[in-house]
Amino acid sequence: MTSSTNSPRRTTRTGPFPRALTCAETTPGYPGEVPRRLLRVADAGELIAALPAMLGFVPERSLVVAVLNGPGQVGGAAIEAVVRFDLDGVGDPRHIEQFTACVGAVVVRERGTGVLAIVVDDRAPSSEAALLRTAVLLDALGGEGIAVRGAWSVPRIAAGQRYRNLFEPGADGEVGDPAASLIAVSQVLDGRQIRRSRGELTALVAVDELRCARVRPLLGPAVRHYRERLAAARRSGRAPAFQRRALEWVLWQIADAASGEPRAERELARLAATLRDRPIRDAMYGLALGDHAEAAEQLWAQLARATPGPDRAEAAALVGFSAYLRGDGPFAGIALAAAVEADATHPMAVLLETSLQSGLRPERLRKLAHCGHQIAADLGVDIGPVRP
Repeated sequence: MTSSTNSPRRTTRTGPFPRALTCAETTPGYPGEVPRRLLRVADAGELIAALPAMLGFVPERSLVVAVLNGPGQVGGAAIEAVVRFDLDGVGDPRHIEQFTACVGAVVVRERGTGVLAIVVDDRAPSSEAALLRTAVLLDALGGEGIAVRGAWSVPRIAAGQRYRNLFEPGADGEVGDPAASLIAVSQVLDGRQIRRSRGELTALVAVDELRCARVRPLLGPAVRHYRERLAAARRSGRAPAFQRRALEWVLWQIADAASGEPRAERELARLAATLRDRPIRDAMYGLALGDHAEAAEQLWAQLARATPGPDRAEAAALVGFSAYLRGDGPFAGIALAAAVEADATHPMAVLLETSLQSGLRPERLRKLAHCGHQIAADLGVDIGPVRP
C-alpha cells in the first residue's frame, strides 16, 4: 500500500529549475521484490475508517481516491495507493484536467484496475451543489478511461458517522472506529504516527517567525566564524580533523535533541553554518537509514522552522529525504515543498520533490544515504549501522 496527499496547483518557478507542479506530495511505490502488506477492506464503512491510517492523518474537506488492483469494488480488490485532494481545489473547473492527470498517473504507476472515491465534507455533503461537483469529478475520471467502482460521502471520519453511497441511493451505512481499524493497528505497530489533521504535519516545518527573528542576526557571525576556522585548518593541513570535529558536534546535537529539548538560538545558527560545509551536509543524509533517523529528523525540523532562505531549504530537504525513505509521502511532500519554496534553486530539494512526484521508489535513493555513510567514514566518523 502507498498513500499520497495531493492538492492540484500550478506554481511557476524561476531559476535553473523552472517547472509547473500539478500533482504534489505523491508517495512513491515500493520495489517489487520487497514484500508489501496489501490492504483489503470488507465494506465502505471499514474503508472510510481506515483512511486516516492510510494517509497518516485524518482528512478533512477532501476527496480521497483509492486505487485498486484486482476485480470488484471494496472487498475483492487490493488497495494499492491512496491519493488525497483538497476538495475546494479540485472543485475548481480549472483544475479538473490536473486532477484527472494526477489520478491517471497514479493508476498507471500502480497498474490499477479502477478507483474508489470518498468525499469528506462537513459543510453540506448532501446538498445538490456538492453532489453535482462530485459527479463532475467522477465523470471526468470516467472520461479518461478510469473506472470508478464506488463512491461515498461522509461529513467527517469518526466512529458512528453516517456515510452516503453516491452510486446506490439507500445503500448507506455507518463508519467504524478509525482507532480500531486493523490497518490503523498495523501502522501503529510499524511505528508510524497517525496525525489528527494534515495541519499537524504542516506545522512540523512551518516557519516560527519569533525564533527565526532571533536566529537570523546570529547566522552571519556563525557562518563567518566557521569559514575562518575552516580556512585556517586548510592552511595548516588539518581540514579533515576540523571537519571531523564539526561532524561529531552535529551528531552530539542530534543525540541531545532526542531528549525533546529545543536547541538554543546560537546552537541553531552554528548548526546552519556547519551544514553549509558540503561534506558535513552530505554525511547527514546517511542518518536516514540508521538508528538515529528519528532524532535527526526532529533536529532538522527545528532548524527548518527557525531559519530563512537556503538554510531553511537545507534543513527541510533533510527532513523530506528522511520521510521519503521511510515511506511517509504526505510529510515528505510537505517538507520538500517547504524546501523549494524557501529556495527554488536548491538542487537536492528540487531533485527529491521531482522524484517523489514521479513515483521514484525509495530504494533508488538509498544510494544517497550510503554515500553519506561513506563521506562520514572518510572523515573518520562512524555514524552507525545501516538499517535494511
